[in-house]
Order: sequence, then C-alpha cells, then structure tokens
Amino acid sequence: MNYQKALETMHNLTKFGFNMGLERIRRLLELSDNPEKNLKVIHIGGTNGKGSTSAMVAEVLQQAGFKVGVFTSPHLHSYTERIKINGEEISQGDFAALLAELVPKFSRMVGEGYEHPTEFEVNTAMALIYFSRQETDLVVLEVGLGGAIDSTNIVEPLISVITNVTLEHMEYLGDTVAEIARVKAGIIKKKKPVVTAVEQPDALREIVEKCSLEDAPLYQVQSLTSISFRETDLTGQVFDAGIDGIDYQGIKLSLLGEHQLVNGATALLTIKKLADYYGYHITAEQIKAGFSRVVWPARMELFGDNPSILIDGAHNTDGIKALVAGLKNQFQYEGLILVIGMLADKEREKAVDLIAPLASQVIVTKPNSPRAGAWQELAVYVENHCPKVEVIEDIQKAAETAIARAKPGDLVCITGSLYMVAEAREYLVRKLKK
Repeated sequence: MNYQKALETMHNLTKFGFNMGLERIRRLLELSDNPEKNLKVIHIGGTNGKGSTSAMVAEVLQQAGFKVGVFTSPHLHSYTERIKINGEEISQGDFAALLAELVPKFSRMVGEGYEHPTEFEVNTAMALIYFSRQETDLVVLEVGLGGAIDSTNIVEPLISVITNVTLEHMEYLGDTVAEIARVKAGIIKKKKPVVTAVEQPDALREIVEKCSLEDAPLYQVQSLTSISFRETDLTGQVFDAGIDGIDYQGIKLSLLGEHQLVNGATALLTIKKLADYYGYHITAEQIKAGFSRVVWPARMELFGDNPSILIDGAHNTDGIKALVAGLKNQFQYEGLILVIGMLADKEREKAVDLIAPLASQVIVTKPNSPRAGAWQELAVYVENHCPKVEVIEDIQKAAETAIARAKPGDLVCITGSLYMVAEAREYLVRKLKK
C-alpha cells in the first residue's frame, strides 16, 4: 500500500461515522499485541485548549531530553501531522505500512461479530503502535471527542488533564455543561493524578465526584497557580508563573492570546505533577526553552507584514471570545477585514455577534465540509453589525480578495471552522512561503 492508497482507505473509513465505544479499539489493539500497555501517557482532554496544552507539554518534555510521541486531531494539511515524535511527523511510508498491516484485522473483527472500526479508532491504533515500536519515553495523547468512550481512553495514563468544559458536540455528549463534563471526566483513572482548569461549578462538580470515585488526586489550576502577565508583541508573550509553590520568572510563550496563559499554567502544573509523582526531572531552563519553541498552527498565527494576516481556528463561541480578546488587547490596526466560515452545527449567530462589530468589512466563505449546511446564512447575521459584507464561496478567492482590499495598517483576520482555516492557511503558506 502506498501513501495515496492509504489516504483513500482512511477516507473510506469515514462512512462508519462517529461510533462511540471502546470495544472495537480494544479488540483492534489486542490483535496488534496491545502496544498501549508499553506506553507512558499524558492524556489531555477538554473543549478548548487541549491541542495547545498538548503542544506545550510535549515541547517542554522534548527540551528535557525525552523522546515524546504526540497524537492530536484533526490535521490541517496532512494526515501525518496527527502522529509525531519530537516534532517530526510520521513518514508517509510508515503511515501506509501501518495501515496496510491493520486492514486484514478489520475483516477478522467483523467476522468475529464486531462492528467495523471507525476512521478515528484506526488512526488511534496506528499512533499507539507507532509510538510503542519507536520506543518513546512519553506520549502526549489528545482526546478526540468527549472522553469516556473516545478511542484514546483505552490507555492507562500517568496523568489525566481536562483543560475546560463548554457546550460542544451536544448530539453526542449531552445537553448541559454538567453532562458533557461527566463524559470528559471519563479519562480520570483510579489513583492517577488529575489536572484541570475547569471553573464552572456544574462541570467542576462532575470532575470532583469522578476523582472521589476513583480515589484520584485532583489539582486545580486556578487554586495552585498564579500568572502575572508582563508584555506581548507579535512574536509571543512573556509572563511570570507561580506553580504549586515554585516561581518561574520571564517565561516567553511563542503563542498569542491571553487564553494561552491559562493553557500555559495547565501545562506547567501537569509537568510539575509528572515530577512529583514519577520523578521526571525538568529544570526551569528546559521549561523556558520549551515554551519559547512551542508551535500550534492556525491558532492566532500571524502571516505576512503589509497587511498582517491573522489565522485562527476559532470554531466555537468560546474560541471566538478568545480571538476577540486578542484582537482588542494584543493587536493594533486601522481596519479589520474579516474572512469567516463556520459549520452549520455551531452557534454561528452568537459567534458573529461577538466578532462582527470589530470589522470594517466581512467576507463570508464556505467551510470545506459536508456539515457546512446553509453557510450563506452567516452573511445575514453579519449584516446586523457590519453593512459591508460579501459572500465568496471559494476559500482561496475569499482570502485573496481580503488581502487585496487591505490598506496599510489594516489587519486581515481569517477565522472559523478548522476545515476552512486549513485551506486558507495552505494558500498563505504557498503565497508567502512561510
């Protein structure tokens, strides 16, 4: 199987949809000699920030000399982005070979009476097998959807992390924040430490109850950390941090956005607990080196210089809130030209109410997804706040139009669905050769 055939095979697996549960991934891994049992895992879930937090933890551990596997989703440009070791993506050859090895096992499972494994389950299995064979020291594993019956929950982690909980994927996870938190708390394991930045009382109550049930020690970011913001520029931000009794001065974080400071505190507390419970020795210098080098594309990522172009995959209301805070507090511009495209199942009207008032003109575009729905309706919501609105279906043309219209001092902001943002980013990478 070559890489192109592997991509076709993975795409064909999407027909099995979101089929939650652990029985299929458990059997698939049994047929692969249970690679997950050889891995030391940091398991990170939450609504927003889990990807950024994963990137921070992984980069610090790498700077401390560990061989670190990272599994995240979705990808922006290439499937191989999902599986990395020390920042290096799995090769296309290894990706194809792993999938070719698994394909015969699908038929065997179906013959045994199991439902066919889903795309994400197969991808999770590939990552765990790869990390085991590459003999990683540690693995940072990002939850895909929810927690309790997400396929990544097949692992027995060293530590579980829940960044935050807001309303998302309600058709799968529940109708209230408490119900969703209950699902996300499923990654909490018996007697294993838990770090969380969750603050909402209903959500936090579910996490506390799960920790009590599992006799798992809980460490809350807001009560054990303090963050003092120092300064910011377009290359990142500098802050001081007190983490569970230890002070760190002048940490340079290469990610923009005030919300990243909370993610940074979560990552730091996670690293501290890895040291406390398992003896991993990580110095302040290694922490600073990791934070200064961390990369998480399409999250308040800047391109170009005249005009400046900001890319942000703010695909839900809380993501838009964080982007709006950044636009107000961290950027200076004469006019804001907004390119936005959101999926039909998101709270699009609320998102527009937050961000459209900042814009001098808005271009609405179509996310490259079957869930785009009546994507043009976004323009109707925008008109309530910004009279200068245009609909351009093609994402590249929408980005080109926004950039062409920008005057000196303007900022172009491209945001919304990650499906849309990824396509815009790919165009910008080619255009600007970043």
